Amino acid sequence: MSQKPGIETRFEQGLFASRWLMAPMYLGLVVSLGMLTIVFTEELVYYAGKTFTMSADQAILAILTLIDLSLAANLLLIVLFSGYENFVSKLDIRDSADRPSWMGKVDFSGLKMKLIASIVAISGIHLLKVFMEIGKGAAPLDSVKLQWLVIIHLTFVASGVLLALMDWLASKTDKH
Repeated sequence: MSQKPGIETRFEQGLFASRWLMAPMYLGLVVSLGMLTIVFTEELVYYAGKTFTMSADQAILAILTLIDLSLAANLLLIVLFSGYENFVSKLDIRDSADRPSWMGKVDFSGLKMKLIASIVAISGIHLLKVFMEIGKGAAPLDSVKLQWLVIIHLTFVASGVLLALMDWLASKTDKH
């Protein structure tokens, strides 16, 4: 068995160490989560102040807005934890009782599926909010906008189905 030349070994070590260039991106996602928390809090305070004067439909729209923001935050956490663990370094928090059960078990394929499922859910909630606004008189019905929202949502759904199908097919093939 032959030894690798020193330059090749150093190159490979440098290449492997380059994964740490992703760390600032994950730190940016933590900042984004903070931003989303502020927006969520602003929305919650805004809607809480109108609780006694809003209609049932307005309350449902407010709740859907908060759910939408929380789904986006969940998505951020999934990408943050899974991405960091899959591509940079394992999080050394095994003794923590708070460690989510899925951490360390979500591979890139699972991350893709969670990502597309969250995007479909967020898109579906947004579409539902638009549907609930129809006929409320706040703004005239923009059928072209509505058509595009439905097309975009169905594109996300179809993408999710195709990704799941590709993963299923890949799991059925022999590994080379």
